Amino acid sequence: MEKLQYISQGNTLQEQELCIRKALDNGIEWVQVRYKNAPENELSRLCEVSKQLCSEYQAVCIINDHVQIAKEIDADGVHLGLNDSAIEEARLILGENKIIGGTANTLSDVIRRIKESCDYIGLGPLRFTTTKEKLSPVLGFEGYQAIIDGLREKSIDIPKIFAIGSVTLEDILPLQEIGIYGVAVSGLITKQPTLINELKKVMI
Repeated sequence: MEKLQYISQGNTLQEQELCIRKALDNGIEWVQVRYKNAPENELSRLCEVSKQLCSEYQAVCIINDHVQIAKEIDADGVHLGLNDSAIEEARLILGENKIIGGTANTLSDVIRRIKESCDYIGLGPLRFTTTKEKLSPVLGFEGYQAIIDGLREKSIDIPKIFAIGSVTLEDILPLQEIGIYGVAVSGLITKQPTLINELKKVMI
């Protein structure tokens, strides 16, 4: 599984598509299509275009929240928030071979996600981010450390956890030293897609 995810950004269909194209042009291999509060026809269109682009670039295409759209366009999987569709339900709709990721904010969320057999967990936020309207409590490095320690204390195998929330290039090594598998980045890549190769190089 790739260690660097790009979560798409943009207020319009055109902006979103442009940002995804730029990220792919600069070497991103995993795109999560996230277009909140979009008109349904625009969201469907963006997902279709994104799947086509990702196929051309041989990148993974994950759809945020919308299981049915993911099924319709044969995306590689979905990412589900804590209040979205159930992982079990998504698995029934999409089948065993698709990737299903889930959001978490606390140790109990992470344990819940492990029990639900998520393929990976997006854990955050690392710090304050403007890309999320209803932001969960900020974890900081201490929060990630406490969650990883909590899993070790309970003798639970550490799953593939991606840090999210204003992650920078300098954060990657400290996060991986804690035991975090990878990072999901939105704003940084949107603003500077040329950083993708540097981000990849730092990944252990």
